[in-house]
Amino acid sequence: MSLRFSLKLPDKWPAPDFELVDTQGNLKKLADFQDKQGLLIVFTCNHCPYAIAAWPLLIELHKEFGDKVNFVAINSNDSVNYPADSFDKMKELALPFPYLYDETQEVARAYQAQCTPDLYLFKDSKLYYHGRINDNWEYPGKVTQEELKQALESLISGNEISANQKPSQGCSIKWK
Repeated sequence: MSLRFSLKLPDKWPAPDFELVDTQGNLKKLADFQDKQGLLIVFTCNHCPYAIAAWPLLIELHKEFGDKVNFVAINSNDSVNYPADSFDKMKELALPFPYLYDETQEVARAYQAQCTPDLYLFKDSKLYYHGRINDNWEYPGKVTQEELKQALESLISGNEISANQKPSQGCSIKWK
């Protein structure tokens, strides 16, 4: 496991377009997720311990905010060398939001994704929050700051968010 941190991106950085297939076989584009107040894109995978720890947190946040914010997960890992991240294995996860496959890794490169999970919260297709889920990925009972939840609340209430966003951390994206 190679620990990586998300990159600092400019405020209001524009969301790169994409066209990827979901686990149901449907082609999804960025434009398909513009019908709500925001869009959370999470670059993730099936095997990284950081990503595995994030799944239940993301599902809970989706329950709370999914009516106002679209959630999308994207797996960009090399599935040849990491078969646990194959498209077939992705289908085994029962998620309440789309899980997209970036087989060419072009979308991850366009987003400058570094780790799993790497989170991008957009408002009007402009970057609103790019940081971590919380301050303790390993021990949920010891979390004192829920940064992603706070960012979602701020976005929905129409507030500005602090530029002081702590990076997400996780396993490196497994590049081909």
